[in-house]
Amino acid sequence: QVQLVESGGGLVQAGGSLRLSCAGSGRSFWNYGMGWFRQAPGKEREFVAAVSRRDGTTRYADSVKGRFTVSMDRAKNTVSLQMRSLKFEDTAVYYCAADANLPYTQSSEEIRSWGQGTQVTVAS
Repeated sequence: QVQLVESGGGLVQAGGSLRLSCAGSGRSFWNYGMGWFRQAPGKEREFVAAVSRRDGTTRYADSVKGRFTVSMDRAKNTVSLQMRSLKFEDTAVYYCAADANLPYTQSSEEIRSWGQGTQVTVAS
């Protein structure tokens, strides 16, 4: 059982920055990549960014490339998402994810472990 706990959401003005963090624990966690998905009201959950535990490879959704940075602290089993130049359309609930398929899958249906979600609201 993998447990993920997010922190760092909140309200920010457009153009501002925010940092999300997620701490993971549990058995079989050692080989899991970690990352972030998000879900806006009325929309499906979508991939944002992820990082490989094995070699640090990262993947980003086109909509966040150049603005968001994902990173992992392997020793602490944490993943962070630094978000810059935030836009109104980045408003969503952000979910931490962990799975052996990350960062090479962008399908939420293939993710086996989720955090509870943290709200990010960008005011225009």
